[in-house]
Amino acid sequence: MQTTSLGPLTVSRIALGAMLMGDKTPVDEAHRMLDRFVDAGGTLVDTADTYGKGESERVLAPWLARRRDDVVLATKVRFETDDPPGAGLSPDRIRAACDASLRRLGVDVIDLYQVHAPDPAVPLEETLEALDGLVRAGKVRAVGASNFPAWLLAWAVAAQDRNGWAPFVSLQAQYSLVERSVEIEALPFCRAAGLGVLPWGPLGAGFLSGRYRRDTAMPDGSRMATAGHDLEEAPARRAIERNFRVVDAAEAIAAERGASVAQVAIAWLMGVDGVASPIVGPRTMAHLDDLLTGVDVALDDDLLDRIDKIVPPGTDIGTLDMAYQPPAIERADLRRRSLDDRAAA
Repeated sequence: MQTTSLGPLTVSRIALGAMLMGDKTPVDEAHRMLDRFVDAGGTLVDTADTYGKGESERVLAPWLARRRDDVVLATKVRFETDDPPGAGLSPDRIRAACDASLRRLGVDVIDLYQVHAPDPAVPLEETLEALDGLVRAGKVRAVGASNFPAWLLAWAVAAQDRNGWAPFVSLQAQYSLVERSVEIEALPFCRAAGLGVLPWGPLGAGFLSGRYRRDTAMPDGSRMATAGHDLEEAPARRAIERNFRVVDAAEAIAAERGASVAQVAIAWLMGVDGVASPIVGPRTMAHLDDLLTGVDVALDDDLLDRIDKIVPPGTDIGTLDMAYQPPAIERADLRRRSLDDRAAA
């Protein structure tokens, strides 16, 4: 499998997401899938402290005990957990959450530690300085962002550069054939600033698996069948005619290439300049095998043009992407520090 760089890290062009491990994927099968991924050349494994309230990290621990040197380990902090209790990106909580993740994972260092989403209750600089402290302490090798709007990501990168703090090396963002809004601002910024994009939801929460059909109920047990109306993959938002036309086009291309719809969706992302590693989150070994088989699928310009005519670059679905409203609008104490204030500090 091909590799790419995220700052000091060398990672595989496909990342394995562990969100379902210990939940919809039993532990034994999860460990077999991890072995299969690594044996196929995969290295980047992504989880978060909030997945199953730490259960995903705990499931990884015994596997990491025997294969830690084979992977680049990524996890995240921001949302509600029991250990430490609460949520957010205050410096004290970031430090406590990192220690808790290290303990659950059974490792001494996290390769890529990511903020799962912005926290409007905490000044951005405080969060970034705390992340830098983790790198300096040797607990984290590199840091990344997830679900940041482009303007806030630019603010963060500028603050890191200005203060000599550990820089973001990556952005996790929702990105797929049915959600291309990242192409408007975030993707171009990441290209210019040297951050690798790690698309989450590359199959549109399973919509690009080919399982869904017009005027047909969502399959039992599928993610879309249980998605609330406030989520991007809610049927009323995702299962629309334009998106079904995207699947039609992908199915036609898949037939021409002797591939699956999912393989075409991943191949399309891997061909985008600036995309480092789409994060696939298969529930079963069969799903993983299908995705790994398609790693070498390539799409030529004519096929890419056909896709763009159905779903133009920058197209979104009215996403609800954890919008960040800066508290500085209302609270002077949280506004960006002035040059005079920074000089005095």
